[in-house]
Amino acid sequence: MILIVGASGVLGRVAAHHLLQAGHRVRVLTRVPTRAIALARAGAEVVAGDLTDAKSLPPALRGVETVLTAAHGLLGRGKYRSEEVDDAGHRALIEAAKQAGVRHFIYSSVHGASPTHPIDFYRTKYRIEQYLRQSELPYSILRPSAFMEWHAHNLLGKSILEKGSTIIFGSGTNPTNFVAAQDIAQLVLRLLADEKVRNRLILIGGPTNPTRNEVAALYGQRAGITAKVRHLPIGLLRAMAPVLQPFHPGISRVMRLSIWAEQQDQTLDMAATLRLFPLPLTSIEAFVAEQVARYQQRRTPHAAAAAAPFPTA
Repeated sequence: MILIVGASGVLGRVAAHHLLQAGHRVRVLTRVPTRAIALARAGAEVVAGDLTDAKSLPPALRGVETVLTAAHGLLGRGKYRSEEVDDAGHRALIEAAKQAGVRHFIYSSVHGASPTHPIDFYRTKYRIEQYLRQSELPYSILRPSAFMEWHAHNLLGKSILEKGSTIIFGSGTNPTNFVAAQDIAQLVLRLLADEKVRNRLILIGGPTNPTRNEVAALYGQRAGITAKVRHLPIGLLRAMAPVLQPFHPGISRVMRLSIWAEQQDQTLDMAATLRLFPLPLTSIEAFVAEQVARYQQRRTPHAAAAAAPFPTA
């Protein structure tokens, strides 16, 4: 049995579907079970639980051999602020996994996690990496780059498709690595199949390092429109971040992260990872093409139905 924590998020949901399709028994832990209806229909066992409620974790871990945690509190506040979810919640999960006799703990960290990172979320991710290493649990630590689903689509492309315009924090000229959640899911399947690659830190990203301006242009080209791109200057972000901190620390954190990302190397060379795990990686061009096709199909359901062949039986 594999327990996925954070199954209503991008990585958790995609990984759950891939694991189910591969024949694995999957249990998903979620604060709101109604968000996992599609996974339940696909064959997953859905249990209610919360990383901020340590008592809810042991029941979810009964009979579990592998844990994949993809939950985070980057944008959280109040009870679900990052300190409670990413730090205390994951420490509680690791301890509960030890008590339950879990044989493999897969932790989704973040590319660039370090003890001296200027963003607290990245420092927390590094601390949990070390906590897991010292726990004596067999582990795999994944450090993915920016998710295509969020950073390329939700924050850039979706607005271009729906409104013809988008906003980029900063100049948008810094090369950045983006990774598709399905590629991370494929890596998880490889990790489950081979115990010899346990107890490693693994970088996972896409095959190229486009800029955000290039991603926006790709969406416009594939959709056949001239995308209007506005840029929020770094100086404005620097002024807004501390003002928003008391009201919404998550958004303030994202602004500070955008300032840092504008000025630091955000590229990733996948050569070493691919030597160990020869995975086919999704290109940003293929990802954008798929997102645009899905959007256009939703916009023209009658045309899609008319193009479909009539049933013959």
